[in-house]
Amino acid sequence: MTEKGKNVLWVEGRGWDLHTGWGMGTEGTRKQFFSNTPRPCPLSPTWGLLAPGPRLPTGPRYWTSRRDGEVHLRQEDAFASQAPVTVHDMVMNTAIKYANYIALGSKHRTGWHLLTYIEYYEECRRAAKAFLKLGLERFHSVGIMGLNSEEWVIASIGAIMAGGFSVGILSTNSPKTCQVIAESSEMDIFVVDNDRQLQKIIQIQGYLKHLKAIVQYKEEIRTRLQNGVSEDTLNQVIDSQKPNQCCALLYSMSIAGPPKPVMLSHDNITWTTETAAQTLSYKRPPEEQEVLVSYLLLSYLTAQLFDVWVSISVAGALYFAQPDALRGSLIDTLREVKPTMFYSVPWVWDRLLDSPKTSQLASTPFRRRLDKWAMCLGLRTNKSSAPPASRLTFSQARRFLGLQRCRQYFNLGTGLSGATTEYFLSLNMPICELYGLSESTGVHTLSRQEGFRLLSCGKSLPSTRTKTQKEDGDGIGDIHIWGRNIFMGYLDDEEKTQEKIDLHGWLRTGDLGFLDDDEFLYVTGNERDLITLSSGEKINPNPIEERVKRYIPLVRYVVLVGQDAPYLCALLTLKINTDTGEPRNALTSEAVAFCRQLKSQSTRLSDIVCDRDPVVTEFVSQGIDAANAEVTSNSAKIVKWTILETDFSMAGGELGATAKLKRANVGKMYQPEIESFYSEKDEY
Repeated sequence: MTEKGKNVLWVEGRGWDLHTGWGMGTEGTRKQFFSNTPRPCPLSPTWGLLAPGPRLPTGPRYWTSRRDGEVHLRQEDAFASQAPVTVHDMVMNTAIKYANYIALGSKHRTGWHLLTYIEYYEECRRAAKAFLKLGLERFHSVGIMGLNSEEWVIASIGAIMAGGFSVGILSTNSPKTCQVIAESSEMDIFVVDNDRQLQKIIQIQGYLKHLKAIVQYKEEIRTRLQNGVSEDTLNQVIDSQKPNQCCALLYSMSIAGPPKPVMLSHDNITWTTETAAQTLSYKRPPEEQEVLVSYLLLSYLTAQLFDVWVSISVAGALYFAQPDALRGSLIDTLREVKPTMFYSVPWVWDRLLDSPKTSQLASTPFRRRLDKWAMCLGLRTNKSSAPPASRLTFSQARRFLGLQRCRQYFNLGTGLSGATTEYFLSLNMPICELYGLSESTGVHTLSRQEGFRLLSCGKSLPSTRTKTQKEDGDGIGDIHIWGRNIFMGYLDDEEKTQEKIDLHGWLRTGDLGFLDDDEFLYVTGNERDLITLSSGEKINPNPIEERVKRYIPLVRYVVLVGQDAPYLCALLTLKINTDTGEPRNALTSEAVAFCRQLKSQSTRLSDIVCDRDPVVTEFVSQGIDAANAEVTSNSAKIVKWTILETDFSMAGGELGATAKLKRANVGKMYQPEIESFYSEKDEY
């Protein structure tokens, strides 16, 4: 078929034939998946989608570092070979099929503002035309910096529809970091949600040669700026997009250098979305509509994947929490919306338990014994995979949290303690783990209630692969993964891309773990976390830190130190209130109740640090001793420890966007405390 003087093979809509490369779409749309031949021809399963060119390539090209590059899709079986689609087509298909179902909900003073799926789609098109009007160029970017909202997701999808890259930016980023991101992504437009973010961009706009506009949410860009861009113009841009081209950039923050731009293709997002939704057996209308609450930062890819893309894929209703969700209002939103699925990160799971644990600790001895018996029974029942004893699983606790309708619970971050997992499990609320990186589109393995194993991240997505290499004596090795969820490459960085992806398309994750006999993945740490003592012995800190938290419930974070030192030491933080987003002095209500059980009157962190509370200090010391008693090597024992005068936080720099510990930052920030462990006067 020839159009406008070009030899083009068109594939219409969904359901294209893998043997001929041709298909007929139900909506009458057409997509150019590759341009290589003027006639229908067999589509080789070895090559899948091909880049434009006069000759076939000599081998699969799984990666690219070019912003306009195209990659080979890893299609080798029926599931992996499902028809590739663009983001626009996924959104449009849902809008057509589920036009009048609720898509988005935003809380205002007068109540909930709701958008249906057809309205959602139309708003995204208006935003796309506005961006084109402002001068967005093909393969340039739109930066979005703000809290979760319907404007955030509409701007993101609109940027992709307009042929640009969607780039989510952390609201806590400094102007300098925003400048680095804007320059590397060739950012044409910045979208911000408030004046504070606006002022950041104003500070750096003189350095941004591509910047053409700064837009605040409150501006009526979708109604005022769309005029002058026709539907045909937008359709032409949409039709030029291919599933194996880049549509979004995710920036992985690095201690050692500038943030790395992770390139995600349309297919990365649409295939991973559909596969995850099928694996987790999400419901779809009219059988049932899933309900989700968005509160984890959308610049964090895994949260974005489930909140934005999976909800679109299954026509779910996505409600946005209030801006102060993580400072206390989240439970109010959960009680009002009653989600059917819920995702969180470790520190939020711990916070959700604060009230139930406090109530339990403050109850009568008889009630505590009854609760403990019922919870132990619930824990044994869930561990044995037997039918749950529903009358003894504390449905009132789930109702208190607003999670009584939830069918599945997920932990999206690393470091969820075993104690927290078991507490929720005793309430018949098994928190399923998943494993993924930005480079794997946020997810690679999933745990499900139907196949739940304590401490496991579950099994690989269908048609993806996981393997370990260089296993040690315990069978723990480097984790490598493969599949259509693997990213395209790092933008403009061919060297780092080749270091990450090998010639066969395998991604080297840098994480450590093992697979059991049933292919369940267990992640035990990261190669960057390993501590090498002066004796040469390598220590994985993660299991030791987890053990300490189990013995000392007052502790929030444990960080082992000892690189090139003769022995291990530990930095401890206690559970204190972080209602403002930054650590405060007051202990959490759970911590206060626990102190009361120890016969301690402490209510503040300052009551305990510097050995001011001998009761708590002795309890912590006993907990360290108990943890040390379980290790098999003296090198793995904690010799010294100290309680820090604050807790870790994102604002403080010790934690990442999902409360993931930044060990390198902690090492730099608390260097004086670490040096005191190994002073010259040490007689150990």
